[in-house]
Amino acid sequence: MLKKNYTMVTEFILLGLTDRAELQPVLFVVFLVIYLVTVSGNVTMILLIRSDSKLHTPMYFFLSHLSSVDLCYATNVTPQMLVHFLSKRKTISFIGCAIQFHFFIALVITEYYMLAAMAYDRYMAICKPLLYGSKMSRCACLSLVVAAYIYGFVNGLAQTILMLRLSFCGPNEINHFYCADPPLMVLACSDTYVKETAMFVVAGSNLTCSLSIILVSYIFIFTAILRIRSAEGRSKAFSTCGSHLTAVTIFYGTLFCMHLRPPSEASVQQGKIIAVFYIFVSPMLNPLIYSLRNKDVKRAISKLIEKKLFIK
Repeated sequence: MLKKNYTMVTEFILLGLTDRAELQPVLFVVFLVIYLVTVSGNVTMILLIRSDSKLHTPMYFFLSHLSSVDLCYATNVTPQMLVHFLSKRKTISFIGCAIQFHFFIALVITEYYMLAAMAYDRYMAICKPLLYGSKMSRCACLSLVVAAYIYGFVNGLAQTILMLRLSFCGPNEINHFYCADPPLMVLACSDTYVKETAMFVVAGSNLTCSLSIILVSYIFIFTAILRIRSAEGRSKAFSTCGSHLTAVTIFYGTLFCMHLRPPSEASVQQGKIIAVFYIFVSPMLNPLIYSLRNKDVKRAISKLIEKKLFIK
């Protein structure tokens, strides 16, 4: 509870990536380009998968939802960040901060399990091909996706409620470019033990659980691939997993660095650099990774371009 002599914080000031004024316009252009590439890439991926009947498979169903999560993920942070690059007053309301905080955690955890579902899909396709059609039915795929969304948003809500229970009585400067756990806890006037513990438990358990699903799936996948006698068969089987493995490595590598550290001023400074990779770089690269390394997606893009040229 807030004590009566506390001044209640109604807004926060986001200090951003840097306080150097001469870099703000440059950073605006850089992150605007990244965001436009992210939006165009993910929207194109979603439209391609929905419009091409040959991409109506479980793998691409999960990929379309991964693109949707990445799109929301980047949009939750980037527009306001771009405005702040060109503004003198870089503020966010207390409610706005809570909403951004909630969606950030919800979408991160949803992406954990979306990537895990994609790994399980590859396991079923390569290790259990005869059961693939029944085990990965449309109903089963939809259930996995809905479960990931619900679980992610419930976790986000729980973490947001714990954050709202903290007392913020000043200062109100968040040493970050979005409302994140560690810099917010540094500002809290009340005891942060429960929130800090919950952050580590949720981040650690979800990272470990989702990554364990992915690792176990790939252990079985690699074992099955090694049993394939022909080099061509092994190459074809592995090519269906290469894009997913690349996306997993980028996303989980940066998240492990971000979340499994105690909140402090030093960790916040390091966290800002790490956060750039998984908030901006990963959502931008995922459509490129899947399109450049995937013959089906490249074929769908070529087909779409040919159709547009033919119409003209």
